[in-house]
Amino acid sequence: MDLKRAREEYLSYLAVERGCSPNTIDAYGRDLTRYVAWLAERGVTSPDEVTLELVEAHVAGLSESGLAASSVERAASAVKGFHRFMLTDEISGTLPTADLPLPSKPQRLPDVISREAAARLLDQPFPATPTGLRDHAVLEVLYGCGLRASELCGLDERTVLLDEGVLRVFGKGSKERVVPILGAAADALERYLEQGRGALAGRRPCPAVFLNARGGRLSRQSVHAIVEKYGRVVGLKGLHPHTLRHSFATHLLEGGADLRVVQELLGHANVATTQLYTHLDRTHIRRVYLAAHPRA
Repeated sequence: MDLKRAREEYLSYLAVERGCSPNTIDAYGRDLTRYVAWLAERGVTSPDEVTLELVEAHVAGLSESGLAASSVERAASAVKGFHRFMLTDEISGTLPTADLPLPSKPQRLPDVISREAAARLLDQPFPATPTGLRDHAVLEVLYGCGLRASELCGLDERTVLLDEGVLRVFGKGSKERVVPILGAAADALERYLEQGRGALAGRRPCPAVFLNARGGRLSRQSVHAIVEKYGRVVGLKGLHPHTLRHSFATHLLEGGADLRVVQELLGHANVATTQLYTHLDRTHIRRVYLAAHPRA
């Protein structure tokens, strides 16, 4: 994916998943349009071709052009967020802005919900309707399988193998991986497929697992709305799909799962990307150390 296309993906992410205001998106859009054009003038169109030196030169040029300090800071923040997004979303394998010596708002991964909060979210009463069954299955699969919203939307009936306890998931770059689906997630998905999906299906057959009220494939925006809606009911304001994916990874690691196994489940090409999810607190690390080290 080139930088122009990645820019569009990032702005969509800010609008849909981060809920940024139109003004913020417009400002970041202008900053990144200027940045991408500046790089293109120097023959750089691929994310992995960008270096720290190039980013520093661009920001320095903004300062020298007479742009207000606050505007330069915002532009630098936009560039840092853009590159962090490309790394996290596996559009790029590098992070040239990691050591950018400029003030900017700290970039962080989405918040994690606790195991107790996850239980409140998933154990709340759902309407006994086709959409209620669907929404419950959406939440269970997101948290139980660690899928991206786009991957959940891309599931087709033929990729669901409940008898074998697996999903065939197509992630970034159409790379296929096999993800286990067991327990509560499998139960919720089976109930939806047996009792809810047929009522949502329209006259024209759609292969998608998750359907909207018109019988078409559920959109990423709709998944975000579903997650936010049911999160709000149990006091989890601003909840979004990637928080559930992030929590899936964190809870597995806290439970003792191997980092390489979590990498495979998340579909990360590089284990360094998976390490972005390892933010275990010191109490947990100490507990694991005491339990595992022979001289502890």
